[in-house]
Amino acid sequence: FEKRLSKHYDFSCITCYELATFGVDHKPTSPGHKDQPGTRNSPTVFNSALQFTQFWDGRAKDVEEQAIGPILNPIEMAMPSEEAVLKVLGSIPEYVEMFGQAFPGEDESLTYKNIGNAIGAYERTLQTPGPFDEFLNGKHDALTAEQVRGLGLFMDTGCTICHTGPVVGGMIFQKLGLVKPFESKDQGRFDETKNETDRMMFKVPQLRNIAETGPYMHNGKIETLEEMVKIMLDHQLGKSLQEDEVKAVVAFLKSLTGKVDPMQTREPELPPSTDDTPKPDPN
Repeated sequence: FEKRLSKHYDFSCITCYELATFGVDHKPTSPGHKDQPGTRNSPTVFNSALQFTQFWDGRAKDVEEQAIGPILNPIEMAMPSEEAVLKVLGSIPEYVEMFGQAFPGEDESLTYKNIGNAIGAYERTLQTPGPFDEFLNGKHDALTAEQVRGLGLFMDTGCTICHTGPVVGGMIFQKLGLVKPFESKDQGRFDETKNETDRMMFKVPQLRNIAETGPYMHNGKIETLEEMVKIMLDHQLGKSLQEDEVKAVVAFLKSLTGKVDPMQTREPELPPSTDDTPKPDPN
């Protein structure tokens, strides 16, 4: 139902995630209402629920809270208020019925918070096991020799200081430019908290499906994984690798590519609008 939650009813925050997830957007940031560019690179929705917090600056604690942010954002989906969103969904009997079934026993099942709960419940199904998981489970030929070498370099060089956990990242905040200063107008978490200790602190990106989710970094300015690996080695670790070693690390990162259940990404059939459904806002 996200497509019904935006001002024009033809855009949803899933659009940004699809662009980031399937690699079809070559702009630094994803387009929103009236094709306005976003301020940061949209991360993939796949496996996002496994991270410790949401958004680059961690301003949402989970996917349920994150899901309701873009709806009212004037750049992204541009709905004017929670009331306007509820008026649209409440005018469609099928949605009213489905919310009643999804949230039984509540005095009011169709609420703005429950919209986030519903979207978050769906996002939690979008997990993508891949070759690396098979390798961890004992299938040693799931990775090529080059990928195994890359895994060793990934660990020995120190990448796992930040990139840990089930999605190989997404578990901590880290300063961008930890060893070597990094030029950025975006000051990361500081822009949200105004706490000086948060300046240039960003959530460490998860690396699941990283080979499919370029461009990279919070600003979307880095086009290739090879370049991204070199930048992180330089600015975060103060190290460098030979070209063949960088290639091996990238080969390992490609082993983190997985697939989601096709049933979870099929095009949904939306319930029809009614005469009471507000018309899309042309402004």
